[in-house]
Amino acid sequence: MVGCGKMGSALLSQWMQGAEAITVVDPAGSVVPEGVALVADRAEIADRKFDLIVAAVKPQLIDDILADYADMLAPGGYVLSIAAGYSAARLSRLMGDAPVIRTMPNLPAAIGRGVSGICAGPHAGDKHIAHAQDFMGRAGTTVTVDSEDKLDRVTAVAGSGPGYVFEIARAYTEAAMAQGFDEEEARAMVLGTIGGAIAMASEPGAPSLEDLRNSVTSKGGTTAAGLNALNGDGGLSTRLHDTLKAAYDRAVELR
Repeated sequence: MVGCGKMGSALLSQWMQGAEAITVVDPAGSVVPEGVALVADRAEIADRKFDLIVAAVKPQLIDDILADYADMLAPGGYVLSIAAGYSAARLSRLMGDAPVIRTMPNLPAAIGRGVSGICAGPHAGDKHIAHAQDFMGRAGTTVTVDSEDKLDRVTAVAGSGPGYVFEIARAYTEAAMAQGFDEEEARAMVLGTIGGAIAMASEPGAPSLEDLRNSVTSKGGTTAAGLNALNGDGGLSTRLHDTLKAAYDRAVELR
């Protein structure tokens, strides 16, 4: 694993559930889970070959850093990139026409509740895809897509999604505090309500989200009044469409 920022660190603890021996190259000396080998630079592992090289540096650093690792990929191995906006084809060329798979995880991967998009790039075969699905599946749900454009759309929905949810929860908590609750009380109520609602919706055989919403909405009742204020004019729906489009458009710009 070359680089170990926030997302790399989030994934490491989940990847350690498998049998792989993992080495991290990070000059910053990140804290890694027990059992992970940490080295400061390539020179410390210069004579080794690896079945998988994880590109976990910032996209703007890939050209300067990853090419030095091309000769460290073992025959039959592949490159897994968690870097946004750097195409699989470009990375494959940089790595000597190596098989490449791109993935876009999100932050809850740190607790095994992430959602990760997976997209096979040049030269990636079934065994590489199967390993990537297993590897990323240890950190939560995986969604395998057939194009990098679709992966950018996964980024807009899931990769950036926790940020939207945290902001909604923050605003919801602020509104609860305006009703006279202190921050601790408001946070507990809001997060408990969101968590409980999501758990219900995630149950096997759960009704549609629309039916679940309707099940707590009595005509002329308090929920109906609140929902009318929330999205009666369709403003919330429009805002969320705009949110995802803005994130997708930015992902396209970063390609």
